[in-house]
Amino acid sequence: MDWDKLRIFHAVADAGSLTHAGETLHLSQSAVSRQIRALEEEVGATLFHRHARGLLLTEQGELLFSATREMTRTLDGASARIRDAKDDVYGELRVTATIGFGTLWLTPRLERLFDVYPDLSVDMTLTETVLDLPMREADVAIRMREPNQADLIRRKLFSVVIRFYASRDYVAKHGSPNTAEELLSHRLVAHSPGLPQVAAGEVFLGPYFASAKRRVTVNNYFGLYAAARSGLGICALPDYLARGTDDLVCVAPDLHSEPTAVYFVYPTELRRSKRVAVFRDFVLAELERDGLLST
Repeated sequence: MDWDKLRIFHAVADAGSLTHAGETLHLSQSAVSRQIRALEEEVGATLFHRHARGLLLTEQGELLFSATREMTRTLDGASARIRDAKDDVYGELRVTATIGFGTLWLTPRLERLFDVYPDLSVDMTLTETVLDLPMREADVAIRMREPNQADLIRRKLFSVVIRFYASRDYVAKHGSPNTAEELLSHRLVAHSPGLPQVAAGEVFLGPYFASAKRRVTVNNYFGLYAAARSGLGICALPDYLARGTDDLVCVAPDLHSEPTAVYFVYPTELRRSKRVAVFRDFVLAELERDGLLST
């Protein structure tokens, strides 16, 4: 089969639309359509069901898409190894992390990475969804759980603990609770139950939140961090967010969640990647700077 037709088929199957695939490939919709028809004639099977909202793969199309996904993954891996065989560190590194960690800890530090490697580009995907690294949805992941796939390299970075924090202004105005009973007399601000978050934190907060008379829920840690700094109440935050922040105080310090391990993860095929290596070393150095790095 002609690789150019397969490449176009893969783009259409991935996008579910001739128009969107054409935009990605810089081809007209009619040109994409002609290539798909020619491929269907070549394989002797219909690859897509056409309907008003787009295209759906047929059973034969699913089989071919599975093959083109594997081919694309292999080519991406080979391309990465070729680029990384050179001495210079440059090109794009696709990194995925949780929204809280990526937004509030990782992104503000990237300038120090680029000071050393100015030709390196980083494509950040901040999401609570676990992306598929073996399928090359990202090159590197920083995850709040240990992966179970055998073809991934993982390195424990540090452990997250959920604690209670308040702004200095809040403590000056309302006092600092030291016990669970005192804590419940304050407004508690915590992550929305049932939404993606540090699992140990949800278990820890359940009893307190159920008993709190005044409470606020926020669906991500970025919002919680802003709430804590604004003095909205006593906020349950991952401890790494409060380190080095002068205006947040840990209250009721004996109350905290069980630790959750955080891992740096990447596919085995990128084990010799210079881009991955320099990014890993950068993250480790920043964690050590903050006193977070696991020994």
